[in-house]
Amino acid sequence: MFSIYSWTRPTLSFGRHQPAAGLYDIGKIRSANVDVVRRPTGGRAILHDHEVTYSVTAPLQDAAPLRETYARINRILLDGLGRLGVNAELASTTGRSPAPSTRPCFEAPGDGELVASGNKLVGSAQWRDDGALLQHGSILVDDDQSSLPLFAAAANGVSNSIPRPATLHTLLGRSPGIEEVATAMFDAVRSREDEEASEMGEEEIREETMSRIPHFLDEGWTWRR
Repeated sequence: MFSIYSWTRPTLSFGRHQPAAGLYDIGKIRSANVDVVRRPTGGRAILHDHEVTYSVTAPLQDAAPLRETYARINRILLDGLGRLGVNAELASTTGRSPAPSTRPCFEAPGDGELVASGNKLVGSAQWRDDGALLQHGSILVDDDQSSLPLFAAAANGVSNSIPRPATLHTLLGRSPGIEEVATAMFDAVRSREDEEASEMGEEEIREETMSRIPHFLDEGWTWRR
């Protein structure tokens, strides 16, 4: 299942193994009216606000090895971005993913992620467990990732200087809405994967997923590291 969604409130998400306790200030985060979650996938901190999130879920029995799956999903993303008028490409292969740390996700591209004009545009991560896979990531519409150091606890090593990532706004000269991005991505899915693919409503998706993720709503999970 390929999904496109936005967030009802600005939300800071930590990667599954990223250190956060004592490094980020929950008081500063709450004062900024920002929620906090921890993702099931790896990677580093992302502020979900001026971005569009995609996710892909599938049974492992139908999945190729991790790199092949990444490449297949990237072909959809590149096609969808092209339909928006964005010329993106794969980041140069490094052969490794960034280690969990307080550095922000959009500081630099990892292996298999997408860049435009030399800067990171789409951050992605994949998780496999219990016979299924989840890959999701953020497509930046505008740049608010530079605000992440504002949420740091004092002298904790969180970067105060974040290179500017690529955004749809800077690449297109405007900020496309989620409906436009979703249409482009779903057209790419139909073109490359399944021409008969149909869309599910938000309530239908919530019924399918919310009952399966209770621990992700638990602050103990969020601040466990």
